[in-house]
Amino acid sequence: MKTLVIVAFLLVILYNLGAGLYYMLVDKGTTNRTVNALTKRIALSVVLILLVLLGIATGIIEPHGVQP
Repeated sequence: MKTLVIVAFLLVILYNLGAGLYYMLVDKGTTNRTVNALTKRIALSVVLILLVLLGIATGIIEPHGVQP
């Protein structure tokens, strides 16, 4: 379940990144849609990082080091 949540967040982040690119090309700076899409992407990225940190702190996610 936790992997699905992380993948879903990443897909929504990628969608907002693509939407920002699309709006940038189509609107040519006449609207704020590009800024809004990229702001959502940044907010979702911060929320995802905080959720991962919360998962690690509560023990739901168990980090592992790189094995030699």
